[in-house]
Amino acid sequence: MRRIYEDHAYGDGPVAECYWDTTIARPPRGPSLQGEVRAGIAVIGGGYTGLTAALHLARDAGADVAVLEANGIGWGASGRNGGFACIGGTKASDAVLMRRFGADGMVEWRRAQIASIEHVSGFLDRYAVDADAHSRGGEAVMAHRSKDFDGLREEARELERGYGVKVDVIGAGELAGEGLSASGFHGAIRFPLGFALNPLKYVLGLARAAQAAGARIYESAPVTHVTRENGAYRLTTPDGVLVAEKLIIGTNGYSSEDVPDWMAGRYLPAQSAVVVTRELSEDEIAAQGWSSDLMAYDTRHLLHYFRLMPNRRFLFGVRGGTRVGPAAQTAMKARARADFEAMFPGWAHVETPHYWSGFVCLTRDLTPYAGPVGDWPNAWAGFAYHGNGVALGSYTGKLLAGLATGQGGVPSLMAAAPRRFPFGRFRRALLPMAYSWYGLIDRG
Repeated sequence: MRRIYEDHAYGDGPVAECYWDTTIARPPRGPSLQGEVRAGIAVIGGGYTGLTAALHLARDAGADVAVLEANGIGWGASGRNGGFACIGGTKASDAVLMRRFGADGMVEWRRAQIASIEHVSGFLDRYAVDADAHSRGGEAVMAHRSKDFDGLREEARELERGYGVKVDVIGAGELAGEGLSASGFHGAIRFPLGFALNPLKYVLGLARAAQAAGARIYESAPVTHVTRENGAYRLTTPDGVLVAEKLIIGTNGYSSEDVPDWMAGRYLPAQSAVVVTRELSEDEIAAQGWSSDLMAYDTRHLLHYFRLMPNRRFLFGVRGGTRVGPAAQTAMKARARADFEAMFPGWAHVETPHYWSGFVCLTRDLTPYAGPVGDWPNAWAGFAYHGNGVALGSYTGKLLAGLATGQGGVPSLMAAAPRRFPFGRFRRALLPMAYSWYGLIDRG
């Protein structure tokens, strides 16, 4: 496997203090792949995309499907994200998207985002998965500059027209009354779609459902090579080979340049890091003035995302960082803590015993992808949710299952094959330049 970050990024170090692992015990890892095994459809990746694809293939199509996971179920972003099941999936502006895909394409894309949220909610209900779902009121977008609040007013009107919902505009003087009091914000909008959940409980529930439907899951089974032989795909792991007629790749930010070679340069992992506080008392919550359970994020390009959880712990996430070694992780943790204290000074004394990091995934055009793996027959990939993979990554798995069984299509925005980034395997060099530029814009 050829990956573009330091080895530390793909080990247990970045996730050693992850809060979600204190909320549910992971089951013992299942068997790895041993010897030569056959399946109708092979799925690489045991996260939201791969497991959802496996569930729909096995349950709805009766397919013989086998999932290969390099580590354990939900080990990657699916088991360590912030738990925001909301709209999103692209970082390109609506103006850019409108030029590329037209009004019909935008209508299609918005419907897909709504469907992605409903898909996750429907799964939790159907399988009675207790994933600590809350914040059914949606999310708040916080303006970190006064001019950003002016932009949010216009965005609220666009969101109402595009999604058919009522979007509340909350002025700076109204934030405290809404339980949204934090330092440095000039207003907000409240968008009523989406909800929050425990991402690890959700992904483990997906695995149970997929296995109950008949999907086989092999853990500790990293795919090192994918080749075609006699019309079938051969997936090589350290201890075995899986031979399958069809192939689905759902590895997102934890992809490899050579699994298969077509992936090289088409995805760019970027760091996201999270701290979680101890449980807050009601007096502490009142002192800071943030009592809302809405999911929230700010208008910075290198955004912060945060939410008060049902057990009164506060989750606070940051984007950025270009290295993933131990020293870099220590620095990222310090930055996250400093930003947390600056935005929530009433909690400057509150401990944050949990810190971890992982990868979101970008494409060059800042749009997600679900479609063929180049010119390979009967092979598809889904990736690049731009930090919104809880809902869209899950829904993409359903779309890929549809492609594999000839039962459905893909929104045009997601069907555009991702172009390769400049600099090949050294494309991480683009991030410091981009982050410096974004930092200047955010301060402007």
